[in-house]
Amino acid sequence: MSDFAASAVPLTGGYGGQTFAVSAGDEDAVIKFYARDPERAAVDAALLELVRGLLPVPRVLDLKRDGSYDDPPYLLTERLPGINLQVFLESATDEQRRRVGTQLGELLARLSGMPFLKAGMFRDGELTVEPFGSGDLAEYVAGLKLDLGAGFAAVIDEAEDLLADGVSRFCLVHSDFNPKNLLVDPETARITGLIDWEFAHVGSPYADLGNLLRFSEDQVLAGAVLDALRGMGLGERLVDLGRAADLWALLDLAERAAEHEVAAAAFVLVSRMADTGTLAGGRPALDVVH
Repeated sequence: MSDFAASAVPLTGGYGGQTFAVSAGDEDAVIKFYARDPERAAVDAALLELVRGLLPVPRVLDLKRDGSYDDPPYLLTERLPGINLQVFLESATDEQRRRVGTQLGELLARLSGMPFLKAGMFRDGELTVEPFGSGDLAEYVAGLKLDLGAGFAAVIDEAEDLLADGVSRFCLVHSDFNPKNLLVDPETARITGLIDWEFAHVGSPYADLGNLLRFSEDQVLAGAVLDALRGMGLGERLVDLGRAADLWALLDLAERAAEHEVAAAAFVLVSRMADTGTLAGGRPALDVVH
């Protein structure tokens, strides 16, 4: 591990500061250390093996399962080609954004088609699922350190009604499916990587869509994503269902508003939802037929 650290260059992605570009033999690689959640190293390695060939994920080169805070477990993977999708979209043309959106919809469809029997967190390299608690949204909101006011009760009711009428099965959820965790070839607009699986779990088929569209105002990109997803048997109100499934994660993020700018943006959005009494919270309509 010391050889890796000597040539390590910090990479963006996530907020843990534990991921570095390194040199492993004759190829570029990425090493991630798991000082704060040592059991997750084996989980992430198993997930990458599970979806390899179905999703654009890196090969696992090495895994250290055990360790301490000072000498933590790590996962070494190949470094995929491409640039950060968030950066690419800043100057992408409409046609490039459509091309990317279609691919994102296809990736979401593949994720939603990887079934599990129960929702919960992965706890080991065998991908054992530890079930979540009651799953009651009102109970979850009551336990948060957020003063959302009486208006948020209508948001909870809307989310619960939507999900009660949606698909009830469970699937693999990346849980951080957004441009900062995707790579793209800038010449061809081809998606080359879906990275940072540290929050992956089993949950709703709509959760990753909700994460992707959480702060989106890009109707070209969103329209292409939704067009690719239609006909998959996930229901008609895809944006609303995504927002409903994303609500748990959005609230968790909002509770940490002081930690970074994305969490602060989540708090602003949740506050608008409480003020309007709607899941949309003033966000633009994205669920239109193209």
